[in-house]
Amino acid sequence: MNKIIRWMAMAALAVGISFAADVTGKWKGTFEGPNGAIEQSFAFKVEGDKLSGSVTSQFGEAPISEGKIEGDNVSFVVVRKFQDNEFKISYKGKLAGEDLKLEVDFNGNSGPQITLKREK
Repeated sequence: MNKIIRWMAMAALAVGISFAADVTGKWKGTFEGPNGAIEQSFAFKVEGDKLSGSVTSQFGEAPISEGKIEGDNVSFVVVRKFQDNEFKISYKGKLAGEDLKLEVDFNGNSGPQITLKREK
């Protein structure tokens, strides 16, 4: 009986992972900042329900941390440094067809929304 329960648990886990959003690869998007448009490039890597990678913009490259995938939902954090101050930028969004729509939270303040397109 234990073998059957273990098998069912593994099958359920495999099904859950197979329905996770496939965002692996390179994505690009632009949002309006206070001084004009800011283009960002994202390189995502997915392992199970974990998301990692990096974000590159005019401010340089920074690693993704705290990345999670739950179904079509993604969330992750990027920490940037500016003049010896650290800023935590949280991204949360959903894969919608070929677009990845993200809401940005900057140090606890709602920021812009950004729609990413997969690079080909």
